[in-house]
Amino acid sequence: MYFTEFFDREKVTERLKKALRREDEQFIVIYGRRRIGKSQLIKRVLDFDRGDVYFLSDQTNETNQRALLAVSMAQTIPGFDQVTYPSWESIFQAFNRQIDRRVTLCLDEFPYMVKSFPALTSIIQKLLNGKDLKFDLIICGSSQQLMQGYVLDRTEPLYGLSNEIIRLAPLPASYILDALQCEARQGVEEFAIWGGVPRYWELRMDYDSLDEAIDNLILDPNGILAEEPQRLLYEDMRQIVQAATLLSIIGNGVNRLSEIASRAGKAATAITEPLSRLIELDLVRRDLPFGELEKNSKKGLYKIKDPLTHFYFRFVAPYRSLLQMGHSQGVKQIIASKRNEYVAECWELLCQEYVSGKMINGIAYGKASNWRGRDLKGLPVELDVVAQSLDHKRILIGECKWTKAQNADFLKRDLLERTRHLPFVKDNTTIEYVLFLKEPPTESTDIPIYLPQDILSHR
Repeated sequence: MYFTEFFDREKVTERLKKALRREDEQFIVIYGRRRIGKSQLIKRVLDFDRGDVYFLSDQTNETNQRALLAVSMAQTIPGFDQVTYPSWESIFQAFNRQIDRRVTLCLDEFPYMVKSFPALTSIIQKLLNGKDLKFDLIICGSSQQLMQGYVLDRTEPLYGLSNEIIRLAPLPASYILDALQCEARQGVEEFAIWGGVPRYWELRMDYDSLDEAIDNLILDPNGILAEEPQRLLYEDMRQIVQAATLLSIIGNGVNRLSEIASRAGKAATAITEPLSRLIELDLVRRDLPFGELEKNSKKGLYKIKDPLTHFYFRFVAPYRSLLQMGHSQGVKQIIASKRNEYVAECWELLCQEYVSGKMINGIAYGKASNWRGRDLKGLPVELDVVAQSLDHKRILIGECKWTKAQNADFLKRDLLERTRHLPFVKDNTTIEYVLFLKEPPTESTDIPIYLPQDILSHR
């Protein structure tokens, strides 16, 4: 049973149902990364008792795919598969003639169909422009690059014809608590590995502990997720080797554009396009310090955004030879020694996301980020969470700790000392301090404290 049946798909489900209730026949495009729950979402919306048709394409030739589609259509029109259809247009037209009521046809993994017959998009364009279809059409695919191209590229036949374009995103971290039936602290540690991909959560549930799941799913060369990052790249990146190289460099802590280019043996201009593509695919993010503008800043740091991809290039890719030989014990020790440091990066990002656009102590804040630089005295300062209130009267500054219980009063004094001479704080600006802690502090303080249950409780 897929978790997408229960968690955080209500809005998109209702959006699809509403579209299919419209008076005119609809052309709907759905895409998103592998294992995100696209097929399960569509099957929830389709009404098979009414005669809706779901077809999952494969990588066989067009003749075989048409025969398989005819078999699926025969569930609605008995005997439909007893005829050989010489072209895609002929099978769609025959289906359109023979249905006696409005139904929905879903073509899942649509890029496979186009790969076997590139003119298919032009045929569908002709059918849609004819305005005489009696069925709704949904196309779906995991290749985000191809699916975006079909409907968002002005040179493509299907551009401008869709009634709905839905990109299915990973689930928010808060839903992992219900999915895995765990407490918030463990939820953060789980999310740092599996991210918001429901199929990963489902696979995780087959094991009694997180360590056991990592060992069997990722570290084992035969594990289901052992090659998952490469599969993501194969679907959406033309230059697989270059993309994997960049992810490997970033995963090992090299984050500045110039340094990444140097490690890759390329000019910085040569890697900006593949980095941009990795950002579009939600595999990489570009962190900008608070107050920096996207277009003008040269202070951005590139980091792996997708948790499983991050874990893989941090702990698996460097040791693949050892893992292939069955020597996983040393790798497990490395993971154990770096576990808190690794989870702390995810914790900091979750805290930034929690603050962004939220009401904190009655004050609405904009997008939160970190800040690194020198204060007015020239001393280096790093801040985990910084956000400005929407009225520009306050700045929230937060410290994130993923360690055992600490003295909150000590953390408060240290934070106050480090922020006495910040260059972006004006005389009339009020600073609001907060602490984001893994565990309740050993000593109380008057600074607001947020724990994992607070961060993962919001929806």
